[in-house]
Order: sequence, then C-alpha cells, then structure tokens
Amino acid sequence: MVARIGEELKAHIRNIPDFPKQGIVFRDITTLLQDPAAFRKANDCFYEHYRSKRIDKVVSIESRGFIFGSVLASRVGAGFVPVRKPNKLPFRKLREEYQLEYGTDALEIHADAIQKGEQVLVVDDLLATGGTARASCALVRRLGGEIKGAGFLIELAFLKGREKLPDIEVFSVITYDSE
Repeated sequence: MVARIGEELKAHIRNIPDFPKQGIVFRDITTLLQDPAAFRKANDCFYEHYRSKRIDKVVSIESRGFIFGSVLASRVGAGFVPVRKPNKLPFRKLREEYQLEYGTDALEIHADAIQKGEQVLVVDDLLATGGTARASCALVRRLGGEIKGAGFLIELAFLKGREKLPDIEVFSVITYDSE
C-alpha cells in the first residue's frame, strides 16, 4: 500500500534539474507540502507505519525533517527533538561530524534531549547518501537512546544511503531507484 501511495505522491514532487549543481536533480517537496491532501497522505503513511511501535522521542534533522517529524511525534504521543546545524541550539550540546562529498559538516543535539533507554525514531525528508541520518543516529546513541527506526519521505535508493544505516530499520514513503 505504501508503495502505491508513494508512486501517487511522486506527482506532487517538483523535479529541478541541475540544482544545486550540474547533474543533480533536486526533489522539491514544497509542492507536496502545499497540497493538503498530498501532505496528509504522506503524514498518514508515517503514522500507519509507526503507530504500533513504542516511541518515546522523534528526532528530526534540520530543517525539512522538522515538518514530518513534529507531526509524527504529536500523532504517536512522543516528544520531538530537533537535530540542528552547528551553533543553532542554545543549551549544552553534543556534536557529530560527518563526511560530505568535499569536506565535512556537523550536526548538534541538546545534551539532555534523550534519556538512557528511550526508544527513538529518526525522521527526515530525504535519504540520499546517508551522512546526516548516520550522524543523527550516532548522536542519539551517544545520549543512550535506542534507535527504533529511521523514516524518510523520499529515498534516493541509487545513492545507497541505506547502507550507512546497516543495523537500522529504514522506511521511506517515496523511492527513486534512479536519478
């Protein structure tokens, strides 16, 4: 059922060639967000997949991940935890660096956001190469949280980001097998 809905939702994703650089097709989700029925269907897919799992916290990655993660956290009765780019969080934080194609970047989480043993779901809008998802999972584990899964609106399967999350159940609503 999710595969069928995912295929339907692809019609609501705008493809922008050569953005942010030559040869890349950017999957713009703003068109899906603007359509109330499509936005609801996407959120319903996340909810149906995770509603029967015990989840204490939903961790979402800046910034589009916040859109889906906060809605899901509210619907399953879990807390919401933002993971942000450096120097955006005001309290004590942990930092995790990860590799980019050229160089490194980092993500941060509040040091008190996850308690030891809490069941955590990581949610983002896109799984591409897997670097941000892996870094977010590392932050959760450093705080003592147990990863119950990672959910994404879109998975670019041809970039093999899932391989960077080998011990985590990965769920995606929409999958692109090729660029």
